Amino acid sequence: MDPLTPRPKPSHDSMLAMCKPTTRSRLIALVGIPLIASCGSAEGPLVQPPEVTVESPVIRDVPMYGIFTGTTRATESVEVRARVSGVLERMYFEPGGLVNEGDPLFLIQPEFYEAVRDEAVASVASARAEADRAQSDLERLEQAIQTNAVSASDVDRARALRDQAVASVASAEARLVRAQLDVDYTRVRSPVSGAVGRNLVDLGNLVGAGDATILTTVNGIDPIFVYFDAPEQVVLRFLSQLGDNIVAEEGRYSSRVERRTTAQLDSADFVGKVEVATAEDESFPHPGYMDFIDNTVDPATGTIEMRAVLPNSYYALFPGLFVRVRVFGGIQEDAVLIREEAVGRDLGGPYVLVVGQDNVVERRYVEPGTVQDDGMLVIEGGLDGSERYITNGLLRARPGMPVTPASETGPGN
Repeated sequence: MDPLTPRPKPSHDSMLAMCKPTTRSRLIALVGIPLIASCGSAEGPLVQPPEVTVESPVIRDVPMYGIFTGTTRATESVEVRARVSGVLERMYFEPGGLVNEGDPLFLIQPEFYEAVRDEAVASVASARAEADRAQSDLERLEQAIQTNAVSASDVDRARALRDQAVASVASAEARLVRAQLDVDYTRVRSPVSGAVGRNLVDLGNLVGAGDATILTTVNGIDPIFVYFDAPEQVVLRFLSQLGDNIVAEEGRYSSRVERRTTAQLDSADFVGKVEVATAEDESFPHPGYMDFIDNTVDPATGTIEMRAVLPNSYYALFPGLFVRVRVFGGIQEDAVLIREEAVGRDLGGPYVLVVGQDNVVERRYVEPGTVQDDGMLVIEGGLDGSERYITNGLLRARPGMPVTPASETGPGN
C-alpha cells in the first residue's frame, strides 16, 4: 500500500475484537500466577511473640487499713434559748464566729427583773429584822420564866413566833435567789465553747413569751467527732488486733488510747489510729483516733457504728461534712504488692497476667487489698511473690500464648 494513501479507520466491532482477550491468553495468564508465586522462598517469615514489660511483686511489711465513708458531728451542740421573757435588746457576737464558754451572746430587757430582784432584797432584810426581834422576845421571856414572871405558854408562843420569822427569812432568801437567776438569764451566755451560728431572732422582738425561743446555736468543733459504719467482720478483726488494749468498761467497749496531740498522731502508728479526708483532699491529712464502738450490730445492714475523735484547732472541719475515714488496723508482714494498673477484671473477677514457664502468659485471679500511699496494691491472695507479672503491653498479651519479656524492671527488682 502506498504510504501516501490514507488508511481506513477501524470499525467499532474490530476495536472490540482487538480488546477482548482470547480464551488461550486467559489460560496462559492463570497458569503463570502460581509459577510466579513459586519463585519465592519455600518457608514463610517467622512471627515473633509480642514484647511486654514484666515486673516482680514487692514483698514488704505494710500497714493494714480499712476505708469507710462517714460524717462529721460536733462534740457538743447546744440550742441557746431565752429562759426569761422580754424584748431582745442587744447582741454581743458576730454570726459564725468563735465564742468561749460563758461569753455573753444576748441581752433581754433586764430592768423589770432587776426591780423584782431589788424587791426581793428588801423582803429579805425585812424578814431578817423580824426574825431578830422575835429572837430577842424569846430570850427575854426565857429569862422571865425563871422568876415565874410569865407562864410557859407565853414562852412557847414566843418560840413559835421566832421560828415563823426564821422561816420567813428562808422564804425571802429563796425568792431573792430566783429573782437573781432571772436577772442573770437576761444576759444570755454561751454554755459551751465553739462556733456560734447566726442569730435566729432580730433585735427588738419579744422572746420567751410562752415557749423558750431559740436564739442561736453553738457547736463545739475542737475536737470534732466522725461517725461511720463498718461491717461486723471488720469490727471483729479490729477488736482482735487491739487485744489487751480493749477492755469492757462501764458496760461498753472503750479503747485505752489517751488523748493525743496532732504532732503525736502524725508520728504514731497505733491500732485505732484514724485518718480523715474531705471531698477536696487527695490524701488523708486529718489524724485522729477511735474512741467509741456501739454495742449493737444493725441486723438490716450487718454494720456497727464507730466514732473517731479528731483535733480541729484550725477549724478545717465543720459538722455535717461527708468524709473518707481510714482506720489503721496493724501491720501485715511480708505482704505481696504489685502495681495497681496491672490488675484487670472480667466475669471471673480481678486478675493479673503472669508470665510463666517458656514465657507463656497465664491469667491469675487475685484478691486485691488496699492501695498504699505509693500507689502499690496489696494482694491478699492469688500471688506468692515469686511470679513475673505484665505491666506494659497487656493488650498484646493473650493467656496461653508466648510473649517476649522486654525488660524486668521496677520496685520488685
